[in-house]
Amino acid sequence: MRVLPRSLTGRLLVTAGVATIVALVLAGLAIGAVLEHFVMHGLDERLDAQIAVVARAARPDGTLDPRRAIDLPPYDAPGSGWAWEVVAPDRMLRSASLGSAELPLPPDRHWAHPFDQRSARHRPWGDPARPHPLDGIDATGRPLHYRIVELATPRGAVLVVAAAPRDIVERPWRAAMLPLLVSLLLLGSFLALALVVQLRIGLRPLSRLTGLLGDVRLGRLRHVEVDEPTELLPLVEQLNALIIANEQALARARGHVANLAHGLKTPLATLRLDLDRASADPDGHLSAQVARMEGQIRHHLGRARAAEPGAAASAIVSLRGCIADLVEAMRRIHADRGIRAEIDVAAPLRVRCDPQDLDELLGNLLDNGWRMARSRVLIRAREIGGEVRVTIADDGPGMSEAHISAVLTKGRRLDEQPSGHGFGLPISRELAELHGGSLDLGASELGGLEVGLLLPRG
Repeated sequence: MRVLPRSLTGRLLVTAGVATIVALVLAGLAIGAVLEHFVMHGLDERLDAQIAVVARAARPDGTLDPRRAIDLPPYDAPGSGWAWEVVAPDRMLRSASLGSAELPLPPDRHWAHPFDQRSARHRPWGDPARPHPLDGIDATGRPLHYRIVELATPRGAVLVVAAAPRDIVERPWRAAMLPLLVSLLLLGSFLALALVVQLRIGLRPLSRLTGLLGDVRLGRLRHVEVDEPTELLPLVEQLNALIIANEQALARARGHVANLAHGLKTPLATLRLDLDRASADPDGHLSAQVARMEGQIRHHLGRARAAEPGAAASAIVSLRGCIADLVEAMRRIHADRGIRAEIDVAAPLRVRCDPQDLDELLGNLLDNGWRMARSRVLIRAREIGGEVRVTIADDGPGMSEAHISAVLTKGRRLDEQPSGHGFGLPISRELAELHGGSLDLGASELGGLEVGLLLPRG
């Protein structure tokens, strides 16, 4: 089970969100405990003040003077929950709020027998001369909070107890917690918004770096140029070093291919001149093989040129102008056939492609169309999203599904392609793919073959 998302933004949101929630919960608990402590401290001081008042009723000899035990409000209101009690060895004084009832002390406490010296050492407080807190429940089930002090006299210990309803603490605590929770909720919302803004601003350099790498891949830039943030500079340096190494490797490979192709062109030209004599090649078989080899050389030279870093995106070419020039050339080359060409290409259409590669690519396709058409060739171009689709259709015999599959089979040798289409289709297909496009074949609405060429929009 995956706990964290795959994206960096998602991981930062989840971890920061969980940390913020935990921090807010802990802050709420801590603030609530502090509020309760302060309220309880105020109540303890109030009870201790009452204990100090009624403790004067205890004389030094251990007897009690009722006249000195003063009932201050609210200890004088029966049923108020505020009460005090002074217990001496021979007498007991109570607040008016208790009436004739005794102050309900927790029965499980050792000081319930204050005059038993054997149990005195087990009492829960340390210094008996200082008031100590205790919580209990009165006869009606209402929670009470006590403050208790034990006074030592010659006649025995005198116990002074003051009590108040526990609600005195809980009511203001609950009243304060509601605005506290609202404040924490607002704080959490603000922190969540700040986190989203921080992530958008903090991760923006990564998005910019992604865009720059895309521009490098498309040939708009040669290197990534970023000067901030400083944490990305080592990564940018490594990327630029990788780009340079890739360019150098491609340049060496392209040079080897070009040198090999150029080295073969001269011997092949000489061989062709020798074969032009009828006696040297009476059936023309050798001349056909030489022509096939020259086609392969042209093909690999085109690939070497297209493989140049940035070549596929170094120029924006007007599609209609290129097609119009090639159609005019085809009309002159195949003047004896009388093929009628129709061009349906909008003037604003542009493609991102090397001009020489585009001429070779479309020239091969148009030449095939002119040679196979009976009377008509239709050239169309339409924009599809970020690409341009060019279709060249003829009214010739077309190609069977088996021949189409054979032409589009990857890894098939150029000299194994179906007859009648020579090197034009495979060369055009590979050039299109090198420039980020594609080529497909299908049946034409004119009854022949339709070649579809997809290229990046300029």
